[in-house]
Amino acid sequence: MDDNREILNVEELKSATDMALKVLEQLDRMLLGRHQLHLMVLVGVLSRGHILLEGVPGLGKTQLVKAVSEVLQLQFKRIQFTPDLMPADILGGHILQEGNDGKRELVFRQGPVFTNILLADEINRASPKTQSALLETMQETSVTLLGTTWKLPDPFFVLASQNPIELEGTYPLPEAQVDRFMFRLFVRNVGPDVLQEIIETRRRGEPPSATWSMKPKELNDLFRIMDRIILPKPVAKYISRLVAATHPDYSESTDMVRNYMLYGASPRASIAIAEAARAHALLECRPTAGFKDVKMVAEPVLNHRLILNYKAKFDKIDTVQVVADLLGRLDETEIKVPRDMKIELTKEG
Repeated sequence: MDDNREILNVEELKSATDMALKVLEQLDRMLLGRHQLHLMVLVGVLSRGHILLEGVPGLGKTQLVKAVSEVLQLQFKRIQFTPDLMPADILGGHILQEGNDGKRELVFRQGPVFTNILLADEINRASPKTQSALLETMQETSVTLLGTTWKLPDPFFVLASQNPIELEGTYPLPEAQVDRFMFRLFVRNVGPDVLQEIIETRRRGEPPSATWSMKPKELNDLFRIMDRIILPKPVAKYISRLVAATHPDYSESTDMVRNYMLYGASPRASIAIAEAARAHALLECRPTAGFKDVKMVAEPVLNHRLILNYKAKFDKIDTVQVVADLLGRLDETEIKVPRDMKIELTKEG
């Protein structure tokens, strides 16, 4: 399928890369000390994927989503998820409205999900019934009520935040919804030097406004260039082997997978890795995605899709460690040479 795509020329590719790096530069200027996080958020956006941001309160998750919407000039809406939130508060609903002829009819009033970027703040605080309201929107980018389907704006992203330490009054996300997030990104604390710069340059913690923003046409052009990044067959095969190896019964799975995994990743993970690898290649101004790109994006794609058994919790093993072990042991060339094998050359050799 990739072989039939028109090859990108140098000028097109460099122009697209420069444009994307401008976005990254703005995010780094507005929010300090998190270049790698901003890079992965941009990869997710270019891949048209949804992102789950996990971190304790006060680390700037909401500000990051606002900054992305400002730089990309996309409509932004925020929903504060609470236990009493109902599906209609997200999707919208029908109201009885009287027309000019005096007749009453049900009219659909759109909810906040009808936007380009939806911030689902503290998504795990809403009930499972309310969380499930996002399932169709995240997969089909549409809303169906009373037999009628409405398409959401294009592009559409869900960027959700989740507090990993406060468990009282929360509802764990169902696996069906977790799997719809392309990335789970960990938002961590910054160092003392960055904290000092924030104190000195950010009164009341407010970030500066963007000095440059992307036009809608430029964003659409960037998506089109992204779609033309080539994924070679050997790289596609490596992705499929990597995802298959997360399942304990697969021949290439590692000892860590066999010992600690209960369920591996779904086919949706393969698609996510492939798209994210293309986006990462674009940011490095390469027309073809490679093994390096796969290894850069595999962990945030897989870390929330793997289900560990009780033994992993007992041995303090998490999914990040399992993915790192897989990436270190699975050879992309498919040449099965033992790592401890010593090759001795003869005089004739």
